[in-house]
Amino acid sequence: MSLLEDLNWRYATKKMNGEIVPQDKVDYILEAARLAPSSSGLQPYRLFVITNKELLEKIQPIAFDQAQITDGSHLLVWAAWDGYSHNSISEVFEKTTTERGIPKEAMDDYKARLWGMYEPLGREWHATHAAKQAYISFGLAIAAAAEQKVDATPMEGFNNQALDELLGFAEKGLKSVVILPLGYRDTSGDWLVNLKKYRTPKDEFITEIK
Repeated sequence: MSLLEDLNWRYATKKMNGEIVPQDKVDYILEAARLAPSSSGLQPYRLFVITNKELLEKIQPIAFDQAQITDGSHLLVWAAWDGYSHNSISEVFEKTTTERGIPKEAMDDYKARLWGMYEPLGREWHATHAAKQAYISFGLAIAAAAEQKVDATPMEGFNNQALDELLGFAEKGLKSVVILPLGYRDTSGDWLVNLKKYRTPKDEFITEIK
């Protein structure tokens, strides 16, 4: 089945049936998220996978009591860096040069230019920029889930500060951005399951400039 067919199959599942997603499918989705592109290859975010039922029950009210949190199989949480620093950028570039087998100083000029742009923009800009990178990973995870015929419900509807406190993100220099329950649709209890998918028509959505 093609990616477009998979994306037509998926929808924002409103009710899940509690069935556990096989680990190989979860691993596939996580690897797609890990391989996502990011600005300058920094990957300024981390992905948390939560299956602990007691913890999920604590998260559910933080996410406005959305049932997919506890009815799903896994909850994925993207948490972005709360800011950039010369050290955090240097650490990524050092690992990159080591993995590529090139001298560590090979990226020094680029690193200096990058930090020279980022530093004066301030931590609020940093956090927003890092969050945007997390969304690229998030999007690929959704597509990978559809490919694996795993239902996934994108969620921004949660109290970020409360989730950060619960998961201890501040101590890690992170801020929660977006969450994604994985599971399988409850076809008898989901009001959205049989409704036709609607997207903006192609001629309205796409403008070609030649």
